[in-house]
Amino acid sequence: MTDGRKTSRRSQAWFGAQGRSGMLYRSWMRNQGFGHEVFDGRPVIGIATSASELAPCNAHLTRVAEAVKRGVWQAGGLPLQFPTMATGETLMRPTAMLYRNLMAMEVEELIRANPLDGVVLLSGCDKTTPAMLMGAASVDLPAVMVTGGPMLNGKYRGQDVGSGTHVWKFEEDLKTGRMTEEECFFAEGCMARSNGHCMTMGTASTMACMAEALGMQLPGSAAWPAVDSRRMETAQAAGQRVVGMVEEELRPSRILTREAFENAVRVNAAIGGSTNAVIHLTALAGRVGVELSLPDFDELAREVPTLVNLMPSGKYLMEDFCYAGGLPAVLAELLGGELLHGDQITVTGRTVAENTETTGNTERLDSDVITRLDAPFQPAGTGIAVLRGNLCPDGAVIKQSAASPHLLTHRGPARVFDSPEAYHEVADDPELDIDENTVVVIRNAGPKGYPGMPEVSNVPLPAKLLKAGVKDMVRVCDGRMSGTGYGTVVLHVAPEAAVGGPLALVHDGDPVVLDVPNRTLRLDVDDAELSRRRQAWRAPAERYDSGYTWLYTQNVEQADQGADFGFLRGTRGHEVPRDSH
Repeated sequence: MTDGRKTSRRSQAWFGAQGRSGMLYRSWMRNQGFGHEVFDGRPVIGIATSASELAPCNAHLTRVAEAVKRGVWQAGGLPLQFPTMATGETLMRPTAMLYRNLMAMEVEELIRANPLDGVVLLSGCDKTTPAMLMGAASVDLPAVMVTGGPMLNGKYRGQDVGSGTHVWKFEEDLKTGRMTEEECFFAEGCMARSNGHCMTMGTASTMACMAEALGMQLPGSAAWPAVDSRRMETAQAAGQRVVGMVEEELRPSRILTREAFENAVRVNAAIGGSTNAVIHLTALAGRVGVELSLPDFDELAREVPTLVNLMPSGKYLMEDFCYAGGLPAVLAELLGGELLHGDQITVTGRTVAENTETTGNTERLDSDVITRLDAPFQPAGTGIAVLRGNLCPDGAVIKQSAASPHLLTHRGPARVFDSPEAYHEVADDPELDIDENTVVVIRNAGPKGYPGMPEVSNVPLPAKLLKAGVKDMVRVCDGRMSGTGYGTVVLHVAPEAAVGGPLALVHDGDPVVLDVPNRTLRLDVDDAELSRRRQAWRAPAERYDSGYTWLYTQNVEQADQGADFGFLRGTRGHEVPRDSH
């Protein structure tokens, strides 16, 4: 049934087994109509799909999986599709981030437990991409990521509208009377008019680009729209390529090196990517034993200008980015400026530099969408900044390219809310004691405190300020914000309030001092007073005593460490489990 070369495949511990065990494994697979010849030792490729109608960004991935299957068959492999959970941020409560680690655990264990030699990972919404990469990295079998692609550009009354970004804008228009409920209802359908994930440079688009920048996705594949036929061509090519990776034993551990993560951090700066990439890349690095700390995101990005003019930092959308050259054009520009490790290996088996030489679309076809290094959309040092100070001793982040320049240096009195809900209850109160100089502090929204660290930090401005023409104000939170969001928002404050971080000690009226150029965030309250407050502070009562949420709150690490579970750090390999038959 097999030859000497093929019996070494991992899958042959199942399909090449002798006696009763082999008969069981093969015969039950044959009830799907497979002929005996598919068990001849050819590579068995798992297609992990997060397709789900409860995750709208991923709903079309079943069709993408069919294209992957074609490629696997063409390359001489056996494709076997299997479902994973889908963590869609649009519907899941309290937040999809609560379940990213659970999905990563599921992906890891499904790959390890089954007769697979390699895997293609199909993702869409923003948490599914890092979860799948984390799970696959912990098993370390040959793996290729295929993201589902962005939606087509939204169109409303003659203008492009971006998913997420325009949600916040339309909300402001509703509050100020510039838009009616009926107009907003109509605009919803204009904003999301095809399959795919957010077409702004939100977290889904960012993480698709990160997968490509890390070398885990085929060149040029991050940006093709979900409904473009070339999305299916990309998926088919990934199916073909993963078979070759099995032959070459090209595993994530060879690709996900320190140099690959440095490339990704710099690319994230160049594309104006989401702050959520900080948490996801840090967690992924922990899975492969790569040291990647919060300061790295600041230091590595300081010399990189923002090249991509996309919402929420700019005006264009992913469809425009794709047709302007996509990520290969950005990589070529950064390589020309010696800002990337060009010798880093990728899933193609070639290096980053070799990929840019062989990919046909590295030319910038629209210099207003993808700018040049010598004439960038925003200058170097305007990407994600990492802040330190007595209010965030383990760090916090702010996306400078989406913030208001005049607020990057600011001092104002704190107005403290113990939850996002507490703020929303009073945000529309015309008597709310807040003005444009106030620093809104929202706490207990971190990994443990909420739990799950939801995208709540970019709360809308109070209605009375919006009506007065105020466009932005400083907000500080231990939660996250959507990658589609914008504003002068300090995020990921660590340690979080729920574990006794300094955010828990802030009182109304305390002066908060933000100094992004000098990378500081501090509370202008003397140490003796803060010490007194700390002695009086009491940890909130535990809300969960069983179930997954209990497991999460007991084991989740802080934002600066990637909010992964400590017990999931590192790889656990792909050793074939014991046979129980």
